[in-house]
Formats: sequence, structure tokens, C-alpha cells
Amino acid sequence: MLFPAQPRAQGLPLNEDTPKVTYSDFYLVEVNFRMVSPQLPSEQLKEIRSRLGITTREVAEFSQKIAEAEGNPEFHISNAWLTQVENSDSVPSIFKLYALSSIYHVKFTDLLLLYGVDLQRLSRNQLAAPLPETHLTNIEVYDQQRTVSFPIRFDRSFDIDNTNLLSRLVEVWGEVPIALIQHLDIRHGLYGYIGLHDMTLYPLLRPGSFVQIDPRVRKIQPMRWRTEFDRPIYFVELRDGYACAWCELQDGHLLLLPHPLSPRAVRRLAHGTDAEIIGQVTSVAMTLVSPLPPAADAAARLPRQV
Repeated sequence: MLFPAQPRAQGLPLNEDTPKVTYSDFYLVEVNFRMVSPQLPSEQLKEIRSRLGITTREVAEFSQKIAEAEGNPEFHISNAWLTQVENSDSVPSIFKLYALSSIYHVKFTDLLLLYGVDLQRLSRNQLAAPLPETHLTNIEVYDQQRTVSFPIRFDRSFDIDNTNLLSRLVEVWGEVPIALIQHLDIRHGLYGYIGLHDMTLYPLLRPGSFVQIDPRVRKIQPMRWRTEFDRPIYFVELRDGYACAWCELQDGHLLLLPHPLSPRAVRRLAHGTDAEIIGQVTSVAMTLVSPLPPAADAAARLPRQV
């Protein structure tokens, strides 16, 4: 897609010592390509450059300015190097991919996808390698323009008092941009993971669970509860890690109370020095049965790195 020509734009330097980077008018060409192309990564890189009308020598000149601005020669792309990458199965380093992303005006995540690296699969791979100890975790979105299936209209006739499938609760599913879902405060929320060896609140809170934490509640709330499900649960930072437990204060010490059926004993730690509450648990995502092991994928042949 072509846009009306605009005056040339110059990148503003961060300071007087930072070189200026000038972009020519050929950047008015919008590059649209899908990562499902059967072409090899080298062929797709060459096609992107050809659509922009840039020569390998011009790429080298622009990359040199980036290398000078960043103070790292690894960002520089020589004419010979680019020719080699476009005609072989070589894999660029992260520095050169960054430079190509900047010069071609292509998202860095898309260039990684060319070589089979999908950052959106990080969370899935992290779940496949769970850590034994309880720790803080986060939800990171690497491509806000991607969409996910999300309920956009619920069935008004659905009886929420009865247990049922979520798929029957939703009347219309739609593709919603991830950036929109971020307004639900997913990015800035605080989340924790219950380690596989952490049996403190078992069976109420199983190992391997994810918890959402309200960091505004950093003190034990004086309240009465009727059942163990109403009792506040706190996420606690320790000197050597984290804990998730019921808590009580006693003579300047924080008591981490386990579930009556848990094999763990009560832990008594100095409040403020050895243990500090970082928030109250407000939600739990917990599996009740172990998932079946996934089918082994065929090993992909990876090209060599340059």
C-alpha cells in the first residue's frame, strides 16, 4: 500500500553526542506480510527489502548509524553479511535483527517469527517447566496488535446459579485485540505461583496454582470468617523466597499458618525483617487433575547462527 509522499523525517537525538538518523522517502511504503508464508526466512527478508526499494549498501549505511547511536558495533550490517543471510540458512543475531526491524519498519516480534521464535509461547513453555519454589510471576504481552478469542456477549437466558460450561454461557465469541484486554489491568496486576513443593495450604490451595494478589492490602485485616474459604490468604515475601499462607501477628512476629491437613508446620518469622506481606490473595487458578502429557512434536531443523 502506498501513501502520499511526506517530507523526510529525522530522528531526534537523545543528546548532542547522539548521531542523527535520517530516513528517506522510501519508508512511505507499508510492508504487509504474514508469517505463514512457505518461503524461507532468507527469502522473506530479501522480499521485504525489495518491496522497500532499498539496496544492501543502503541497509549497511543505516545500520552503521544505529550502531553509532547505540554504541555497539554488533548492530552494524555489512553489505556482504546481508547478501549472505538473504541467500543461505544463516540466522541473524538479536542485534542485527533489531537493526533490520528498525530499518525495515517491521515489528521485532515478526522477524523472530520468521525464524520460529514465538514469544507468545513463552508462558506455555514456562508452564511445562514449573519451578519447585513459590515465586512471583507476571503476564507479559509482546504483541498488542494480536487478537485472542474472548467472550463479547453473554447469553441473557443463562442461569448463573447453576454449574455449567463456560462455552454455553457465552453467546458470541469474537477476536479481541490483546491491547484492549490490557485495560482489565492484567499487565499491572500482581500474580503469584504456588511452587510444586509448597504444601502450606494444601488441599485448599494446591501446588502449581496461580494466584492474583492485591498489593494494596499489606496488613492483616481484622475480620471474622465462618469457614476456611472466607479466611484471608496472604502472599508473603521471605528472605529466601515467598510463601502463601494464612497469617497472624504475635509479639512482633508473623505466623505463617498452614492448613490443618497440610504436612507443613507453623512458621514464626520476624515481621518486617524476615517476612513481609506483599498483598492479599483475591483469585486462584487451580487445576484439579493432572493434564495428559502432550504429544511429542517432531524436532525442527534449525539453521546455523551467524
